[in-house]
Amino acid sequence: MSYGEIFVWELIGTACLTLLGCGVVANVVLTRTLGHNGGWLLVNFGWGFAVFAGASLAAPSGAHINPAVTLGLAVADRLDWDQVPFYFAGQLVGAFLGAVLCWLSYKRQFDTHDNPGGTLGIFSTGPTVRSLPWNALTETIATFVLVAWILLSPPAATGADGVPQFGNEALGYAAVAFVVIGIGNSLGGPTGYAINPARDLGPRLAYAVLPIRGKGTPDWGYSWVPIVGPLLGATLAGLLVYILPS
Repeated sequence: MSYGEIFVWELIGTACLTLLGCGVVANVVLTRTLGHNGGWLLVNFGWGFAVFAGASLAAPSGAHINPAVTLGLAVADRLDWDQVPFYFAGQLVGAFLGAVLCWLSYKRQFDTHDNPGGTLGIFSTGPTVRSLPWNALTETIATFVLVAWILLSPPAATGADGVPQFGNEALGYAAVAFVVIGIGNSLGGPTGYAINPARDLGPRLAYAVLPIRGKGTPDWGYSWVPIVGPLLGATLAGLLVYILPS
């Protein structure tokens, strides 16, 4: 696959991811929506299904839709390093675009929301207890779980017709969606589980430039946490491949 094709498919998939993911948070947080106060479980399931949809669209490029996944695959020697910048670029641009589309979808709800200063959380993650080293550790652990699962999950057995009979691959991209929902339910409480640098940085950049009435700051002081933590977790997961028995 060419570099340009990688960029385009990752852009499409990641745009879908953040459109639906930020969209479910907007539905829960903004006042004049049918999902207002839908709760944490609705957010987690929404993000899980967003991963399923985005990965399905980005299947031609391998469905990374996450720089941490791309990095983990490269560290594990399952992806050429010269392709990594094009994955990263498509993911970041797609994440920004998806966030803008989310804002357009909820424009009137943003305009009439009773707490416009508290809308950053619709776009990006943030800690419930702010302690940046510990927040980064949480993101590292959560992303390690995701990327290690991707790298180490055994392939499905296939029948004579080549159709998977059992195993994670038999579930297609639903399998990773279930893992994301599980991570959110179990490890998402402290930081909102970015586990994806593009998913956080792209929408944070969108929030910074969009004309949202009464919005707060993008909190750039925290923005490194959902970048460094996931990339570190992905690197550790990629290195794990070399020390486990084959």
